[in-house]
Amino acid sequence: MDITEVPVSEVSEPRKAKKKKSKKVKNNPASDKGDAESVLSNHVDTKEGVKMESTEADSAFPPTFSVSEIKNKQRRHVMFMKLKQDKRKQKMILKKKRKKEREALGDKAPPKEVPKTIENQRVYDETTVDPDDEEVKFDEETDEFAAYFNGLTNPKVLITTSDRPRGRTVRFCEQMANVIPNAHVYYRRGLALKRIIPQCIARDFTYLMVVNEDRKVPNGLVLCHLPDGPTAHFKVSSVRLRKEIRRRGKDPTVHHPEVILNNFSTRLGHSIGRLFAALFPQDPQFVGRQVATFHNQRDFIFFRFHRYIFKNEKKVGIQELGPRFTLKLRSLQKGTFDSKFGEYEWVLKRHDMDSCRRKFQL
Repeated sequence: MDITEVPVSEVSEPRKAKKKKSKKVKNNPASDKGDAESVLSNHVDTKEGVKMESTEADSAFPPTFSVSEIKNKQRRHVMFMKLKQDKRKQKMILKKKRKKEREALGDKAPPKEVPKTIENQRVYDETTVDPDDEEVKFDEETDEFAAYFNGLTNPKVLITTSDRPRGRTVRFCEQMANVIPNAHVYYRRGLALKRIIPQCIARDFTYLMVVNEDRKVPNGLVLCHLPDGPTAHFKVSSVRLRKEIRRRGKDPTVHHPEVILNNFSTRLGHSIGRLFAALFPQDPQFVGRQVATFHNQRDFIFFRFHRYIFKNEKKVGIQELGPRFTLKLRSLQKGTFDSKFGEYEWVLKRHDMDSCRRKFQL
């Protein structure tokens, strides 16, 4: 085996040279300053690059953080309330800013934006009633309610219930008798409606009101105009009796109330409005200051009974007397009540009629 000898000077000299070079670099202040400046500049450049990239990313993409990702329920609730409060504050700041801009512009301010609602986006119905239409006037003069509106008959209402009514339904009927003048409450004892209707006609009743119940709660209302109909079937919901209404007024008096009918615009709605109007006498006694309101909104009819008082020329005080409830029309039948052979003018078909939320029947 051949062994080559390497001199020690050749190995040690490059090591020494490296050491000397490193010593020279350490001892040269100018080089230190330059290196430091280069390092700082490189560091700043990288930071600025990171900042630029982060700002571009923030502006391009929304934050991915969501309150629902917080697992702690209490902390999640606190964060949600803070987020909600911040949104409310931002909304108020924008509102004040717009108000100041409108005040500064004065008459040159643009018109206020009208918010989009289901009511003002309503699909036009071909059966919308025009008050000046001759056909509508002719129908009003010849329909079943013409005798009432011509002053030939006075309303007389019989209020009854389904078989074996419970306490809540009984109280509801008694309070409705206090709202409707000349109303009488009789309880059914197994009698069919077909047998009750001839007796009502013989005793000069103009209306038969039947309150049905389910699970001890009123859930249906049949309103039959006598002697020739029509008959309307309603679903009843959200019933609140007089004792369940907060800040209610005193019991209603025997005065004839005023009647307000809102938003009954179609031919069907016009018929339902006249059906409700014929329940009350046409001569309201303003001394009692009582108002019965049937307000139609999205085909739901809200009933309210109030007493008002004028505090001054601009302010009016209102007290609710009760009861309150909501009606939903199920069907309108020609003539008096007949479940087997009756002819229906209109029947609610939920899957066909309620498919479009912006189309209303009343």
